[in-house]
Amino acid sequence: MQNKVFIGLGANLGERASCLAAALDTLKALAFPRTWQVSSFYETVPVGGVGPDYLNAACSFDTELPVKVFHQILMTIESGAGRVRSIPNAPRVLDLDLLFYGTEIISSADLIVPHPRLPTRAFVLVPLAEIAPEWKHPQIKKSVREMLSLLSAVELSGVKKYDSDPVCQTISNNA
Repeated sequence: MQNKVFIGLGANLGERASCLAAALDTLKALAFPRTWQVSSFYETVPVGGVGPDYLNAACSFDTELPVKVFHQILMTIESGAGRVRSIPNAPRVLDLDLLFYGTEIISSADLIVPHPRLPTRAFVLVPLAEIAPEWKHPQIKKSVREMLSLLSAVELSGVKKYDSDPVCQTISNNA
């Protein structure tokens, strides 16, 4: 059975754009998507922590992989990029969040889907709105566009489109 997955990508250490591009390439290789959407990259200020600005993006595709297998793939890609899970909200070389897995609602010790803070995070909603503005959150029954409209101008001001890197332009052209 096909499930539409949405992933939030972020990085604020090292070569951020290259790291996100490599993660997207690895996802393509491991998850075998037939359809594929990737947002633009956005530069954002860290939320709930300190450190350099993030690059964020979102992607979506259909997969037949079971959710636990898919989540493990995301964690493996993070580890392969050098991610060390230690302090919450600490700077990171790569962060891959499973935002939605179809319309499933999952709550386990190691995975909560939809992502619990998604409705309040401009750095997630702005790129997500670019690729799926009408996608409905299965719990709160609001579209991505509606959730985004509830954020303040201050929250949105911390999210700026980032296209000065040739890697970003290559991603946009090949998506």
